[in-house]
Amino acid sequence: MEENKFYELGLSKEVLRAIDDMGFEEPSSIQAEIIPVLLEGFDAIGQAQTGTGKTLAFGAPILSKMKRMDGKINSIILTPTRELAIQVNDELNRIGKYVRVKLLPVYGGQPIERQIGALRRGIDIVVGTPGRVLDLIRRNVMDLSDIKFLVLDEADEMLNMGFIDDIEEIINSCSKERQTMLFSATMPDEIRKLARRYMKSDTKHITIAKNAMTVSTVKQYYYEIKQKDRFESFCRILDVDEPTSAIIFCKTKKGVDELVEAMQARGYNVEGMHGDMNQNQRLNTLRKFKEGNIEFLVATDVAARGIDVENVTHVINYDLPQDIESYVHRIGRTGRANREGIAYTLVTAREYRTLKQIEKVTKGKIKRREIPTVDDIFLTKYKNMLSRVKATLEKDTYKKFVPLAAELDEEFNLVDVAAALMEMIYSKEVSYDYEENSIDTAPSFIRLFLSVGRMDRVDPKLILKFFNNYADVNREDVGNIDILDKFTFVDVSDEVVEDIIKKCNGQKLCGRRMRIEVSKPRI
Repeated sequence: MEENKFYELGLSKEVLRAIDDMGFEEPSSIQAEIIPVLLEGFDAIGQAQTGTGKTLAFGAPILSKMKRMDGKINSIILTPTRELAIQVNDELNRIGKYVRVKLLPVYGGQPIERQIGALRRGIDIVVGTPGRVLDLIRRNVMDLSDIKFLVLDEADEMLNMGFIDDIEEIINSCSKERQTMLFSATMPDEIRKLARRYMKSDTKHITIAKNAMTVSTVKQYYYEIKQKDRFESFCRILDVDEPTSAIIFCKTKKGVDELVEAMQARGYNVEGMHGDMNQNQRLNTLRKFKEGNIEFLVATDVAARGIDVENVTHVINYDLPQDIESYVHRIGRTGRANREGIAYTLVTAREYRTLKQIEKVTKGKIKRREIPTVDDIFLTKYKNMLSRVKATLEKDTYKKFVPLAAELDEEFNLVDVAAALMEMIYSKEVSYDYEENSIDTAPSFIRLFLSVGRMDRVDPKLILKFFNNYADVNREDVGNIDILDKFTFVDVSDEVVEDIIKKCNGQKLCGRRMRIEVSKPRI
C-alpha cells in the first residue's frame, strides 16, 4: 500500500487532512521541491509556470507553521490581480479547512470600509493586490510590522503591471524577521534585484523545468453536467461514442473504486488502478489493458504515471485534476504516435472557471458538447448493428442459421424477428436504464431562508461575498435574492445547498449570527 506522498513532506496533520479531502495524492513538482525548504524556514524563490499548484506550495507550509497572534496579521500574500487574489483566498480556505484561521482578500473595486472593518476585527492572512494593500497601510489600518510570512505570487506579472514601487514600499513596512517567498514563471533582472535586496543571503532558488503545455494531436471537449447526474452523463457519453480503449481519471482512490464498481455493475469491461494496489496488481491490470482484454482503465493521476499505451483512443476526466500540469499529463495518454486522440472533461457550473483557466494556459480550444440523448444512443447502436449485419452477410458464415430462420418464417413475420433480435442486442449494449430522453443541465434552484434582513443592512453583494468566503460558492450558483425587513430568501443551485448550510450556518453577517435553512413551501 502506497502512502499519500504529501505525508512525506512534513506538513501538519490538519493541513494533510484537508489535502486528503481535496483528493490530492501526489504533490506537483514545485510542491515536492519547495514545501520541505519552506517548512525549514528558508526564504525561497519558486520558479514554475502557471498552473503547477503554486498556491498549495506556499499555502500548506504557512498554514502548517502558523500560530495566531492576538489580532495581528500573520501573513501577507501579494497577487497582481483581483481575480488571482480571490482564487488564492479560496484555495487557502480549502487548505486551511481544519486550521483556525481568518482570511481576507483585499483589492480595488470593493468598498474599502468593509475591508477596514474586517481588519480591525482581526485577520490572520491577507491576500491582496499591491495597490489596495498599500492604501490600507497608508491609512494605518494594516500593520505588517509583526508578520511572519510574506509571499509575492506571480512576481513577474506584478512587475509587468508597474507595481515595483508599491511592492518595495510594502516590503519595507514588513517585519525584518519574516520568511519571504517569491513565486514567478520567469526571472527577469528586476526580480533578481528585488530578491537580492529583500531576501536573506541563504535564500533557496527552486526551478522547475518548463514543460510543453499543449497537446496538438488531441481534440478536447467538455460536457457541462450536474453533480447528481455525473455518472449517468458519463454512461451516455460511453454509449454513444463506444471507445475501444479509454483511460478514465478520478481525483481520489475512493473515487476510482466507486466508479469501477458502478461500471462493472452495468456490464462495462473495466478495471481500476491506484496507489493502494500493490505493484503486481497494477502490472497485471496494465498488461490486460495493453493487450485489449479490458476496454476501460480507471485511474488516479499517480497510478497513471508511466503508462505508455499507444492505442488509447479516449481520455476522460471524470473529475478535474489538481492542476493544469496534471491535465496535460492526462490527455497526453491519447494521441500517441501521431494518431489523433479525444479528451473529454466533465464539469459542473462551479468548475467551469477552472476549465477556462486550463484552456488559457494550454493555448488550446476545449469545445462544448451536449450530453447525448437516448435518441442519439439508439441511432448510434442501430448504425453499428446495421454495419455488423452487412459485414456478416458478406462472409457467408451465417448460412448454417438459414434453416432456423426459415422455421421462424413459418410462424412470424421475419421483419418482426429481425427487430426482436436487434432489441435483444440493443438492451445488452446499453449500459444504463435511461428514464428520460435527455438530461436537463440547466441549474435547478432551492430556496434558502436566512435570518438576516434589511434591518441588518444586508445587501445582495454582501450575501454573495459571504457565501463565497465561507462555502466557495460563486455567483453562477445563486439565483434570486429577496431581502425583507427581518429575513432573506435566496435561490441557490441544488449542488451547493449542503455546503452553504454546513459552512455558513451560525457564521456572522453584518454583526449578526445567522441561521440558514431550506425554506418551507407555503401550504
